[in-house]
Amino acid sequence: MNTRTAFLTHEASDMGAATAEYAIATVAAAGFAGLLALVLKSGPIQTMLTSLISSALSVVGQ
Repeated sequence: MNTRTAFLTHEASDMGAATAEYAIATVAAAGFAGLLALVLKSGPIQTMLTSLISSALSVVGQ
């Protein structure tokens, strides 16, 4: 096997690596978004966010 053949073989074996990495990152991001949605739907968090937004809007309205 010469150097060119070795290079082409190595290059061909890595062709799908970037696509697989993007797929893994996308799945991880979707999982994190789902977890975040569950947390934000909880009662205490909604109460805290509503209070925070109301406070921010009352400061802006003054």
